[in-house]
Amino acid sequence: MAELSVLVATRKGLFVAERSRPGEWSLAPRGFLGEPVSMVLEDPRDGAVYAALNLGHFGVKLHRSADSAATWTEIAAPAYPKRTDEEKKADEAFPKPAPWSVQQIWSLATGGADEPGVLWAGTIPGGLFRSADRGDSWSLVRSLWDREERRKWFGGGYDHAGIHSILVDPRDSRHVTIGISCGGVWETRDGGETWSLCATGMFAAYMPDSERGDPNIQDPHLIARCAEAPDVLWAQHHNGVFRTVDGAASWYEVPAAAPSVFGFAVAAHPKDPEAAWCVPAVKDECRIPVDGRFVASRTRDGGKTFEVLSQGLPEGPAYDLVYRHGLAVDPSGDVLAMGSTTGSLWVSEDGGDTWQSLSAHLPPIYAVRFGAG
Repeated sequence: MAELSVLVATRKGLFVAERSRPGEWSLAPRGFLGEPVSMVLEDPRDGAVYAALNLGHFGVKLHRSADSAATWTEIAAPAYPKRTDEEKKADEAFPKPAPWSVQQIWSLATGGADEPGVLWAGTIPGGLFRSADRGDSWSLVRSLWDREERRKWFGGGYDHAGIHSILVDPRDSRHVTIGISCGGVWETRDGGETWSLCATGMFAAYMPDSERGDPNIQDPHLIARCAEAPDVLWAQHHNGVFRTVDGAASWYEVPAAAPSVFGFAVAAHPKDPEAAWCVPAVKDECRIPVDGRFVASRTRDGGKTFEVLSQGLPEGPAYDLVYRHGLAVDPSGDVLAMGSTTGSLWVSEDGGDTWQSLSAHLPPIYAVRFGAG
């Protein structure tokens, strides 16, 4: 029996890497071969596994497994309500109206330990959905979708804005923080009834000087929280790494990120608030590793300094890129998993000091998530 597992969502199916003991891993397909799996999630409260599919012409689908991803049952997928005539008219005032249809399930998260059955889903185009029955039904969080600020949101790599990060505070399940590309950081402290922007301190180098500090147009690529120090969050932004130690009330730039400040993925150490990992790259049109050298980076002093981690990774030239959800750390803080757009999958069992290749021939990897084993 596996003591640890990693769920790997790819463009051509779901795979699972299992560790029988330290250093010994196996990798096998676990469903949906040939189909794009955009996100995967294991619920530690009941062991259910969820897989989101993006089938293009056939739409977005969601499946649930009750037996560790051995078999699957299709369940309801988040869906936008039909627009009223007034809503259609209001949409015409948007610079680029967002469709009222799910283009992709970009993030999945469980509710708190005191909320059995509660799930959250973030979608493109910028809608947040909540389920109270393990995904059998979903409701659009209208209190966020109907905000006037949504008029200014725009796509960061996709045509429309999307919600890629959903962080439920382990101390208070009604406190939820989300990240939007490009729409900044938002939080609710009452379970989604009201929302407030909380991206103060971030800046957008891609905007005119008069707008670069606007919290509503920031592009945090991913946000990660330290589980045992929940007021500490890290954000890999389009033009930098940012950190907050006051629960997102204010952010500050971490300029020492090396070998670049650009990237998509960030992972926060679950126990040490001073530690985090990134996967740096060259930004904008390039989106490739710096100098063709694929590395990860780690800070253990709150971002004052970063170590470049390369032992066991390709010596180069290597042009792997890691997407937002392509880096994960297990609850111990020791084991990392990382998957690239060119189908490479690595694990590290010593916090990133050394890496082990599990495969260099998977389909492009969209997300890696640790399971319960």
